Amino acid sequence: MKIRVGIIGVGNCASSLIQGITYYGFNKGKEAVGLMHMEIGGFKASDIEVVLAFDIDKRKVGRDISEAIYQKPNCTKRIVDHIENSGVTVKMGKILDGVASHMEDYSKDISFDLSNEKQPTKEEIVMYIKESKAEMLINYLPVGSENAAKFYAECALEAGVGYINNMPVFIASNQEWANKFKEKNLPIIGDDIKSQVGATIVHRTLVNLFRERGVEIDRSYQLNVGGNTDFLNMLDRKRLASKKISKTDAVQSVGHLKESDVNLHVGPSDFVPWLKDNKVCFIRIEGREFGDIPIELELRLSVEDSPNSAGVVIDAIRCCKLALDNNVGGVLVGPSSYFCKHPIEQFEDSVALKNVQCFIKKYQ
Repeated sequence: MKIRVGIIGVGNCASSLIQGITYYGFNKGKEAVGLMHMEIGGFKASDIEVVLAFDIDKRKVGRDISEAIYQKPNCTKRIVDHIENSGVTVKMGKILDGVASHMEDYSKDISFDLSNEKQPTKEEIVMYIKESKAEMLINYLPVGSENAAKFYAECALEAGVGYINNMPVFIASNQEWANKFKEKNLPIIGDDIKSQVGATIVHRTLVNLFRERGVEIDRSYQLNVGGNTDFLNMLDRKRLASKKISKTDAVQSVGHLKESDVNLHVGPSDFVPWLKDNKVCFIRIEGREFGDIPIELELRLSVEDSPNSAGVVIDAIRCCKLALDNNVGGVLVGPSSYFCKHPIEQFEDSVALKNVQCFIKKYQ
């Protein structure tokens, strides 16, 4: 039995997800590393099937998704050498605010090449979702695509499918939107997917360590640089408002920090093209320990950005499937708190892990 999903945005993250589904299919019956849960509710990673995909780049639109994931400007590392033709052709999506204007100033090798195909109406997108028999939509739109993210959330509601919001537009964490999914009895997980071991989860862990050991934190920063289209897109600082809120709240909440109490800066720093999908994070924490003596910590973390979140999304998909099979609608609080930076309710990571484990145990 397969979990049928639709993907919005065939970028690096979608590429890592689809490659990962194939990779873990190859490893059936063998010990495979890299997943938090090898099985959820009887479903393995290889049981996920992408049946629908939308994009706006002409190098991807009209191609089979097995080919589209390797087209420029995608630059993430290959997990598998070959993916069989899926029979799923990438459809033209709705642009809205999905592309920052400054992206046109860069080489097409590292930026979008907009398709000239006619954009579909909402009615057509809802029809595509229903025809594909997708059970949920996975939102992989660029940061700052506020209108586009909400548009596809509305499409999910009208089509009667679940929604996993991997980007920092506040939908699952917005009570008005949460109520809409509850009323339709459709599950939603969000907002802003965490990485497996990324900047936010590491920063949260260190802040929590300082707090638990009685250290008073005075100031901290988290700076990130990378060379994929996500970092290029975020050069437009106007598109960063919700991203900064999401990442900052994630760190503040675990340390019970207030902006008035600590000088905290969390956010992207710059775009470095030759880094490609590699993301480098710099974290610094300054505080005072026993006797008011200063303590300083600096850390550098280097990860391949897109695969780092793919395993978390695979878990989110399987939890969304459990909710659908058990007729559970609305925000999935446990999964959202563990998988996402800006859930409707924040918990310390150890508590969030117990919450998601209880959710899985209850419904599988």
